[in-house]
Amino acid sequence: MGHVNAVQDVKLFAGITFQDERTLANVQQLLEHRFGEIDMQSPIFDFTFTTYYAVEMGAALQKVFWSFSLLIPPEKLVDAKLFSNNIEARFATHDGKRTINIDPGYLSNGNIVLATTKNFAHRVYLGKGIYGDMHMIFRHNQFHPLEWTYPDYSQPLAMDFFLKIREIYRTTSKGRK
Repeated sequence: MGHVNAVQDVKLFAGITFQDERTLANVQQLLEHRFGEIDMQSPIFDFTFTTYYAVEMGAALQKVFWSFSLLIPPEKLVDAKLFSNNIEARFATHDGKRTINIDPGYLSNGNIVLATTKNFAHRVYLGKGIYGDMHMIFRHNQFHPLEWTYPDYSQPLAMDFFLKIREIYRTTSKGRK
């Protein structure tokens, strides 16, 4: 029989796709109020990896990754996604189109998991309509994208960001369960 062990808290981060920097600044305040200060930010980059959001959000989109100072239990990723969905709705246009897309995820010592509302073969149901998408695994001192990893997450800029926040996580999580 296996023994249930305490689960270590994880490092919350978010990928933010946006067009307007004023909206981004307002969203930053809301996310920091809920999840703690941003302790690492990637450079802002042009989001040219897909046209998926263009019809809803417009052209010339940008993206940034943020990690937050507060560590969370892994199961709280569900609440983080529901909170981010509410923020997206708050900043939507009068006809319901999003002006910002917030994709929360977490980093642990061994992987990166994104939260999503869409089910697929490689996603696991977490509760309240939210699925966990194992997006990368950590092995041989680096993160390795998986077959379904989004291209904006597997680019060198993002991989560097995740390695840096993993070091922050390893430092801040020592001795914590």
